[in-house]
Amino acid sequence: MPLDVRRWFTQVEERAVENGQRHAAPLRKVAATAIVGNPFAGRYEADLSQAVADSEAVGALLARLAVEAMGGLAVESYGKGGVVGLRGEQEHANAMLTTTFAEPLRVAVGGALAWIPSFTKLAAPGAAIDVPLAHKDALYVRSHYDGVTVALPPDAPAPDEVALIVVLANRGRLNARVGGLKAAEISARDGLR
Repeated sequence: MPLDVRRWFTQVEERAVENGQRHAAPLRKVAATAIVGNPFAGRYEADLSQAVADSEAVGALLARLAVEAMGGLAVESYGKGGVVGLRGEQEHANAMLTTTFAEPLRVAVGGALAWIPSFTKLAAPGAAIDVPLAHKDALYVRSHYDGVTVALPPDAPAPDEVALIVVLANRGRLNARVGGLKAAEISARDGLR
C-alpha cells in the first residue's frame, strides 16, 4: 500500500549578495516537503521494508517538485531529511529516505555519483530542521557544504505523520574560499557534463 501523502509544499531562496559581495550567479536553494501518514505510528514494527518500498513514489514527487522549483537552473547540490511526529520513531524517516526514495532524485537531477547527505529527527509539530547539502557528484567539494533550514507548518508533522524533504542548490556557497576540490575539476576529471 503506498504511503499516504497528505500535503506537500516547496520553498525557494535566491541570493546574489553576501557580506557586501555581489555575485553574477545567484545561489538558489529549494526544498520540497511531503507530509505523509506514518504507517507505524504508535507501535513497534521490526520489518520496515514496506515503507522502504513505498517511499519511491514520494521520492519521485519531491524530486519533480524540487527540480521545478529550481526554475531551469542546473542542480549541483542535493540533500534529504525527515521529521517524524511524536508517535513514531526516528527510524521510520530513515526507512523512508533510503536508496529507493533517493533514486528518482538522482534521475531527476540528471544523474549523480555522490552519497546524498541526510538528517532525521523526532519532533513536535512546527519544528525546524537543517537539511544538509553536498555536491551531487563528489562529496569532498567543500564549496558545496551547505544546508537549507525548513520550518514546518505549526500542525505538521502530526504525531502520526512524517515530513520527508528533498533540498537542491545550483552552486556552492556564495563566498566559498576554503580550498579543496572544485566542482569544475570533478566534471573534467570524471568526464561529466
